[in-house]
Amino acid sequence: MAKTTLPPRQEVPLEETWHLESIFSSVAEWKKAYQEVKEKLPDIRAFQGELDQGPDQVVRCFDVMEEVLQESGKVVTYALLESAVDISDQDAAGRAGQARSLFSESLAAVSFIQPELVSIGFETLEGWMGEEPKLSQYEHYLDNLERLSDHIRSVEVENILALTTDPLPKSTPPQAYTALVNADLEFEPARTEDGRELEIGQSSIRSLKSDEDREVRRTAWEHYADGYLAFQNTLAGLQTAAFKRDAFHARARNYPSSLEASLFENKIPVEVFQNLIRVFKDNLPTWHRYWNLKRRAHGYKKFHVYDIKAPLTSEKPEIPYQQAVDWICEGMAPLGEEYVSALRAGCEEERWVDRAKNRGKRQGAFSSGTYGTKPFIMMSYDDDIFSLSTLTHELGHSLHKYYTHRNQPFIYGRYSLFVAEVASNFNQALIRDHLFRTQKDPNFQLALIEEAMSNFHRYFFVMPTLARFEQEMHRRVEEGEAVNARSMIRLMADLFKEGYGDEVVFDQDRIGITWAQFQHLYMNFYVYQYATGISGAHALADRVLSGEPQAAEDYLEFLSAGSSVYPLEALKSAGVDLTEPQPVEKAFQVLAEIVDRLESLVERGEV
Repeated sequence: MAKTTLPPRQEVPLEETWHLESIFSSVAEWKKAYQEVKEKLPDIRAFQGELDQGPDQVVRCFDVMEEVLQESGKVVTYALLESAVDISDQDAAGRAGQARSLFSESLAAVSFIQPELVSIGFETLEGWMGEEPKLSQYEHYLDNLERLSDHIRSVEVENILALTTDPLPKSTPPQAYTALVNADLEFEPARTEDGRELEIGQSSIRSLKSDEDREVRRTAWEHYADGYLAFQNTLAGLQTAAFKRDAFHARARNYPSSLEASLFENKIPVEVFQNLIRVFKDNLPTWHRYWNLKRRAHGYKKFHVYDIKAPLTSEKPEIPYQQAVDWICEGMAPLGEEYVSALRAGCEEERWVDRAKNRGKRQGAFSSGTYGTKPFIMMSYDDDIFSLSTLTHELGHSLHKYYTHRNQPFIYGRYSLFVAEVASNFNQALIRDHLFRTQKDPNFQLALIEEAMSNFHRYFFVMPTLARFEQEMHRRVEEGEAVNARSMIRLMADLFKEGYGDEVVFDQDRIGITWAQFQHLYMNFYVYQYATGISGAHALADRVLSGEPQAAEDYLEFLSAGSSVYPLEALKSAGVDLTEPQPVEKAFQVLAEIVDRLESLVERGEV
């Protein structure tokens, strides 16, 4: 029996991999940088208890802090990226563990700064800014620090909380989860109708679940879910620990709940989350209509979850990587030559993108980089419309980093997840519009509808459902209720049942294990931001595409803002107010219009 397998990492073409040598030329250089950071940590600790000596001392402390954090950021970025593309590489995994520990040490070393600044007093600090011009760039930082001051603990407590970033990471999945799902988890192969076996891996599952062969889709979806179900208790233990970690940090910093802790950090009202969930539930009938249309389009008597990504046409467009880059550059042209040139250089000469498909490559796709590195992208490119979409999405993130790092000092060189998903979905909205206008082949148009609905399905159906799951699970943990794999599977299944309605055949356990397949749930209330992000993205894209004066310039300023302003303020300056439900409602109108477009094709018998 023939079997298709994934190649080992060492056999993939160099041009399909990212250029990590732009960070460190070799592992030896990485080890040297690692040691240099460790040796610099006493330099920053020497300022502890000395910041009240005056503005000059504060400026010197900030200079050393930024040097330590920037260099440790490069060390951890290199190591994590190296490990991500081959989880089975034990040496790389070891370096990733070392890097995480070093970054945790670095955060602990600088953890005294905020409590000491709070103790000095903000009236004094404001006066010091007038005396020392170099301190004036920290005005927003200090304004935000004053806002957060009720939740900043003593130097000793802050040091302990900083040390927990290694064993209890808040922005990445724990090592145990990453190793389990990317290296140790094994899946029974998918099968074609004629009996050929296809290897299931994290870098191949997406393409298998959208295969034209229904038997491939069914076996891929079922066997992928079964792989997670086999470890449901271990995965539930890891996930529960993450929810308890969030509750711990919320209590440690005097927040009423994990949700409020997550939102307050970026000055986002709870109403933003509540508006999203309410509008999502109100618009579930649009999804029910879509499931019905897909069933009719394919002529199925019953519609299953594994049919959601079934292609609407057998003539799927083949889109090689270079063609995708060309189309993306054309679609992003309204943002100007500088944006397009940076994007093209990153995709071609500078090798930002690791697009190879290989055994051991971790699940999903992401953009990653720190101040002083390239904005790298990890994905598995499949020469299809969905890979073009993923590349477009991640380039939105990478160009966001590119503009932020070019225009902001280190202190504002990061931005919140809340605005990150706006940039990625903005790119997809522009490229989709460009391709709808320029690629008139009926099969290509159908493929674009598939891509659009796949994107909305992930960000406007799966992610809000996961957000509801996350909210309820945090509540249970915070109130001391018992949680286990079975109760988590049951809750997840119930929420998806509401979303699927009576249109989708229900497989409780396989649907219920969905929470285990998303590492995003290890990042405290991350998933809802995909839905607010796609809402803000479509509002801003509409401004640019309709030719509103200054729209492109406003958007580029938004990309350049970093954390120099609060997220909602940056978005308002660009032209969208996400404190109101209207952007979410309008994005659902865009979704409904795509469903209308598909319905007209189905009614005319063109699908």
